[in-house]
Amino acid sequence: MSFQKAADLLRLAELATARYLGVSLTEIEEEFGVDRRTAQRMTKALEEMFPQCITRVDDDRRKFWKLRADDARLMLAQGIRDSELAALELAIRRAEREGLATEVRALSGLRDRLLAAMPGPHARRAEADAEAVLEAHGFASRPGPRVRIGPDLMGVIGAALKGPHVLKVIYAGGRDPDRARRLEPHGLLLGTRRYLVAREAGGDGRMQHYRLDRITSARLEADSFARDPGFDLTTHAARAFGSFHTDTEYGQVIWRFSPAAAATAREFLFHPAQEMTDEPDGSLTVRFTASGHLEMAWFLYMWGDAVTVLAPEPLRAMVERHRREDFPALP
Repeated sequence: MSFQKAADLLRLAELATARYLGVSLTEIEEEFGVDRRTAQRMTKALEEMFPQCITRVDDDRRKFWKLRADDARLMLAQGIRDSELAALELAIRRAEREGLATEVRALSGLRDRLLAAMPGPHARRAEADAEAVLEAHGFASRPGPRVRIGPDLMGVIGAALKGPHVLKVIYAGGRDPDRARRLEPHGLLLGTRRYLVAREAGGDGRMQHYRLDRITSARLEADSFARDPGFDLTTHAARAFGSFHTDTEYGQVIWRFSPAAAATAREFLFHPAQEMTDEPDGSLTVRFTASGHLEMAWFLYMWGDAVTVLAPEPLRAMVERHRREDFPALP
């Protein structure tokens, strides 16, 4: 068996142990980028290396392979890898920068427990290697401006989302500022500004956005609520280019990047449902459906005169007089 196949088998044992129901052929195909026949060979090797492996078939006739933790001692003996520890450290530092106190505590606790379970020399080596990876990543920091948010606010919102519990806030915005509002939170939108997606308790059920920097106080209520079963945060977020939503601007967006900028633009994911078309002259056309013209204009400004707005007309008029030809680099 090659080293790579051995590593893949250990990784498969990790998946079979970590997932409550076990791992299926489809999940193996996605995780390892292999076809069905290769996935089947991998499960056969798993059964041979771990005779205690349990298999079962669900109601949809999908087969799962499951290992109990005490039956996977070889896999567990690997400890934590330096790359995994580095990923944890990166996540902790990003959370610190974003002011996510609850996530910092949770991730730090996980890191400490993993290191405590490792032999001393192994733990020190992993920490040293992880530190080198962090330095290579430029200290795990996301540069750029951000809006300041109260250090305790994210923890309160996180607890409300997990409950779910009603959140009582004082909001310095909208038509009735500083009025106490009882909100039923359904998610967060993270961008240049952060928004809480929530509906008012006892209201019309419509989801609204509340800027976190305008929430002056937040208190967790004892009351719980039933989440809207038809609400999907990913689908909701896709209705906007950034974090600002408005139904009046929602519609098709078409941008054309010049031949000189096409290769750079092709590397971007402008929108989850975007469509890219290579034009005969070497330019690139990008289409998607969303709202938020102002955030689009902010983004398009960075491209100077390398992008042309074909639709919608209000966005084209907004950016037309601000397209510059003297920017020395593309985003």
